[in-house]
Amino acid sequence: MATKSRGGSGNKVSYDCSFCGKNQDQVRRLSAGPGAVYICNECVELCREIVQEDDSGG
Repeated sequence: MATKSRGGSGNKVSYDCSFCGKNQDQVRRLSAGPGAVYICNECVELCREIVQEDDSGG
């Protein structure tokens, strides 16, 4: 599950990937899904590779 945390100054809300736990500042993009679910570009790419392997019979 994604976590929201306040930055050191208390003004910035920070979001984490629900799958790998990386903070939004550690990845290129963090996309929000339904509810409080977030996925980063790195996890999307990993999922794409897994699906591609499954589709090719790997």
